[in-house]
Amino acid sequence: MTTLLNTQDIARMAQALGVPALLQRMCSYIEADYLRWQEFDKCARVASHSADGVIELMPIADAQLYTFKYVNGHPKNTQAGLPTVMALGVLADVATGRPELLSELTLTTALRTAATSAMAAKQLARRNAKSMALIGNGAQSEFQALAFHHLLGIEEIRLFDLDPAASAKLMRNLQGQAGLRLKLCKSIAEAVRGADIVTTVTADKTNATILTPEMIEPGMHINGVGGDCPGKTELHPAVLEMAKVFVEFEPQSRIEGDVQQMPADFPVTEFWRVLKGQAQGRDNDAQVTVFDSVGFALEDYSALRLLRDLARELGLGQDVSLVPSMADPKDLFGQLQQRPAPMLAATLAAA
Repeated sequence: MTTLLNTQDIARMAQALGVPALLQRMCSYIEADYLRWQEFDKCARVASHSADGVIELMPIADAQLYTFKYVNGHPKNTQAGLPTVMALGVLADVATGRPELLSELTLTTALRTAATSAMAAKQLARRNAKSMALIGNGAQSEFQALAFHHLLGIEEIRLFDLDPAASAKLMRNLQGQAGLRLKLCKSIAEAVRGADIVTTVTADKTNATILTPEMIEPGMHINGVGGDCPGKTELHPAVLEMAKVFVEFEPQSRIEGDVQQMPADFPVTEFWRVLKGQAQGRDNDAQVTVFDSVGFALEDYSALRLLRDLARELGLGQDVSLVPSMADPKDLFGQLQQRPAPMLAATLAAA
């Protein structure tokens, strides 16, 4: 049988552990897998682009587990009452190919993206960082805010979005968070001014320049989350030129990240090398650093591992028959001759 997790199961996990603990555990799983970077069979995600968005498959495997995520990105979806990003994922046993877990990944992707951002900032931002500008206050924003508050100790978050309703939604959802000050700003420049960390998480599929060179101050860490497919950027090229830039998986980031704007020989460092001690992160407190995050399949592998473990710990999910259970594994045709379950038989008879 395969375990099926739906959105309600993920909500129950968050309620059982608390969001801060869930983010911390997610961060720990992701970091542990990044430290095993060379054990994974990796590739850039496979993308199908249209005028309105993109649909992607993100596979990865080690010697024990294979995972993939199906995910879309359609900025106009909110006009039709749909999320911009929707996702589901599968975790399978490499030895047999049996799918062990089928899970929603829409909520989970937001959690894993925020946990990854905090994991990177822990290595790349200044140690005494206390303030963050959050540019783009849509579906991902609360997750980012909570991850930086609880995992890095950020005390003030300055908010800006072109849509005032988005910022109001964030303020409403996060009101009463102990030790966290939220400040509404009238412009990107106002939000960024004096911030230790700047997170950009905008949705439009366009070559945008959310951050420009005159906004950048010495010592800032920039967490670029929104640029995640060809033709979609958030940072002016000059911002990248003045910074030390870190990426997840370079072959994918060169296609999809903000570094798609730069020459092929523009220097970047894969983040796993910092965790492993093979590369220096921030060189000094005055240096500008950029984590050009596009989202990588390894992070979904970690998230699916965590969901599997939490489902077992908390008794969540339901068993579904995605794969036939056969007395004779070679008699697949015999499955078509099985009698339906009593409830199904009654339904068919009434039809």
